Amino acid sequence: MRTRVLGAVALVVVLCSRVSAHPAPFSYLDIVFRDGGIRGTLVVHVIDIAHELGVQPADLLNREVVRQRSREIGEILRPRLLLRSTHRLQPDWLSTDLMAEDQAIKLTYQILDEQPGAVIIDTNLFPYDPNHQTFINIYEGAELRQQLIFNARSNEHTYYLGTAQGAIEVMKTFIPSGIHHIMIGPDHILFLIGLLLLGGSWTALLKIVTAFTVGHSVTLSLAALNVVTPPPSVIEPAIALSIVFVGADNLVRGDGRDLRMWVALVFGLVHGFGFANVLREFGLPREALGWSLFSFNVGVEIGQLVIVLIVTAGLSTIRRHSLTLRQRVAFAGSIVVIAAGTYWFVQRVFFPV
Repeated sequence: MRTRVLGAVALVVVLCSRVSAHPAPFSYLDIVFRDGGIRGTLVVHVIDIAHELGVQPADLLNREVVRQRSREIGEILRPRLLLRSTHRLQPDWLSTDLMAEDQAIKLTYQILDEQPGAVIIDTNLFPYDPNHQTFINIYEGAELRQQLIFNARSNEHTYYLGTAQGAIEVMKTFIPSGIHHIMIGPDHILFLIGLLLLGGSWTALLKIVTAFTVGHSVTLSLAALNVVTPPPSVIEPAIALSIVFVGADNLVRGDGRDLRMWVALVFGLVHGFGFANVLREFGLPREALGWSLFSFNVGVEIGQLVIVLIVTAGLSTIRRHSLTLRQRVAFAGSIVVIAAGTYWFVQRVFFPV
């Protein structure tokens, strides 16, 4: 489907270029991961190369001229074709050929002995033309895995290979991202603290955290896969209300049945949509969707466990010192949770950013 879409776009541009008597402002780059290295081709229009060389386009419609200036052409394009893993990947040009009928020049390249798990791609081949676009096809072996379009305003793109190394690179990116997100999310942290304020056995607390993880994992996956995507204008106030609910439940439950595990499960579903909004902005690699979702969830879980350990250790210390003090801390903490949740609800409903 993507191939048809890009083909249709290219056809429209070609037709428009013929009507306007100007060349279509785009190039084609194929990146092929195969046999422990990278190979591919780069096709550029003679008018763009002529501008860089300071010659007339007609001069480059001569194969001998292209052959004589092949080294110069390669040196111009090499620094503008950015492929990077842990270091810059420098292409070695194998051939430079004239495609006379297309008024284009095709460069064939290789990068030997490189088997990265992920490659950062960036290119702005012809900065003089802000409308220039580069159509990129990424292959693993003979399989087309992804298509991209770059222009002067495009951000760099990270492609994760479908290999064990690729999975490791995904985890190295998304586990820290999950930890970071839970640590900088005061609403998620306060929701967890609210659930822990009344204490309990380690088994009970583990069930609460696990229920929250299950809940947010389900909706995070559904939202990331675009199965269910409620708008942030609904989800963010709902997260705030979940915080108010937890604080209020701490105050009114007394010695009643402990429902915190079920509260964590139900409201975890809501918080999962909040995680998905952040993850969507961060960008999910389509070629490694499963691994990225799994890794992000693992990161969130690690962050949650750190919070649980710190809060539980603090509450346990207080309980050993004085049961009355523990009760006061739980009461005061619940009031703070309710107040913060109420503030966020009002802010997100009436004063959205």
